[in-house]
Order: sequence, then structure tokens, then C-alpha cells
Amino acid sequence: MTPSQPPPATVAAWLNSAPEHDVRAALLDVCASREWAGALLARRPYADLAGLLAASDEAMAELTAGDLAEAMSGHPPIGRPRPGDPSSAREQRGMAGASDSLKEEMLELNLAYQERFGHVFLICATGLSGEQMRDAARERIANSPDEEREIVRTELTKINRIRLKALADKETERA
Repeated sequence: MTPSQPPPATVAAWLNSAPEHDVRAALLDVCASREWAGALLARRPYADLAGLLAASDEAMAELTAGDLAEAMSGHPPIGRPRPGDPSSAREQRGMAGASDSLKEEMLELNLAYQERFGHVFLICATGLSGEQMRDAARERIANSPDEEREIVRTELTKINRIRLKALADKETERA
């Protein structure tokens, strides 16, 4: 364990001991899928963050197409972070300094993608530039719906891991 990591016991303490409705609300802030949140609740207690992340990955792998659609409903389009939501702005930071032409192109790609697949273009945007997000949207719009659904599952898995780590950090700071 590195000095910057909290002790494993404190990472899972809140998640294991807090009332179910509080944990469910926190998990639904991480991912809008009720099935995913329920699966993580059902697998309590967690020994550490690694166990929580593994359970999250397993729950994501088990989601149906409908569950994935519900999970995606909690994500704003790339280039338009949810107003007043610092997590959304942080996750999409790569678009913040993008040129107006790149933002316009991303808007057009978002609309074309949504028309083709029926949901927002979803990518784990953390650490990506606006150009990288645009290039991914350009490439992925040619995918079949089945291919794209599995890519979205992978992207949601990455996003959930980042958000669960942030939740663990926040709850560890409270302890």
C-alpha cells in the first residue's frame, strides 16, 4: 500500500455500515442502473476497495440491454456536462478548452450517434482531449448496435471504477 492510499478497512467501512437507502443513493449517483446498485448492495460487506471494484465489474457484465440504457440515462452528452455538477465537468474537462469548431463538430456527432443508437455517445472521458473524444465518436458511429452496446458496457465499467474510487475517497475523508 502506498502512503496516498487509505487503509483498506476504512475504504469499505461506510459502504458496509451505512443504511441501505443511503448507500443506494450514493451508488445511483455513481451509476443510474438500479440493477447495478442492487447487485452491489446485495454483495455487501466488502473487505476493501478491490473487492468493491470487482463486484462492480461483475455487476456491469450482468446488465441487460435495458439496464445499460438506464445506466446511460445518467450521463449527459459529451461537451455538455450537467450544470452545477463538478464531477460531470471534471470528467469532461477535455472539452472545456476545445475550439468552437470542435465543440460544434462534437454536437453534430452526438446528434448523429444518438439518432443511430438511441442514446448518448458514452465514453470514459477522464484524461481524454476533445480531439480524442471526437475521433472515438467518428469511429464508433460505424459500429453495429451489438458492438456498440459492448463498447458502452466497457466504458461504463471504467467510469464506474473512477466514480467508486472517488466515493471511497470521500467517505474515507469523513471517517
